[in-house]
Amino acid sequence: MFSRTYRMLVTVPPLAWVAVFLLVPYGLMFCYSFWSVSSLQTIVHSWNLKNYQELLQKPVYWETLLRSMWIAVRVMLFSLFLGYPLAYFLSFHAGKRKDLLYQMVIIPLWVSYLVRAYAWKTILGSDGVLNALLERIHLTHHPVEFLLYSPFAVVLTLTHIYTPFTFLPIYAALEHIPRNLIEASHDLGANSAQTFWKIIFPLSIPGVLAGATFAFVLSLGDFLAPLLLGGPSGIMISNVVVSLFGAAYNWPLGAAIAFCMLLLVVSLLFLSERLEKKWSFS
Repeated sequence: MFSRTYRMLVTVPPLAWVAVFLLVPYGLMFCYSFWSVSSLQTIVHSWNLKNYQELLQKPVYWETLLRSMWIAVRVMLFSLFLGYPLAYFLSFHAGKRKDLLYQMVIIPLWVSYLVRAYAWKTILGSDGVLNALLERIHLTHHPVEFLLYSPFAVVLTLTHIYTPFTFLPIYAALEHIPRNLIEASHDLGANSAQTFWKIIFPLSIPGVLAGATFAFVLSLGDFLAPLLLGGPSGIMISNVVVSLFGAAYNWPLGAAIAFCMLLLVVSLLFLSERLEKKWSFS
């Protein structure tokens, strides 16, 4: 239907954009991961596997990665726990208030990430709103210190930030469920719980997988929330990469860690896509 020239004009610019600003940086990062840093703090372009060997030999990197994955798993679970019931309510029970409630869920995405992170820092701080409330109702007599600069603060902040990203694909999946299937289930004598577990939930699994992937991947790669609220016990693997590229000036080691994270994320995305196709409803 379209000429070859038109197809080239439409496809070449976005492909060139992806190649220049995505594939080329990834290729450079891959090359850097095989180089090293000399004693004079200069990058030596000699190909070796020392960076990957250091990742395998030093447990601090694996411990940080496992802690980051555990934080990301908790954020994913809490986001699903909050996002699924909200999406279910908006899709099936909100009625005329559906559009209003949907906009209220989306509005936090309009606010800057830093504003939301600093808001939680203000709430959880020793002189913050939460500690002041606890002292006023006499549950505590001094500020609770574990609320801020801890993994708890990181999980809470990331859950607040990424729950809308979990909610959106779940809501889209629930909205695409044919309502005549639910009516047929009730006509055949199934109650609400049976209809949910045998009809609604199985058909919403692609949205659940997409939302879980969003929450996990975005949390795993986050470094601002751990930097602002995490403290020493809440440092994640992305903070290590930022430190290696910044103060430590060890770009090759930082590139090796970043490339391993990229492989992990791509593998998770590939697995999520396969599972979504398996559970998709046509």
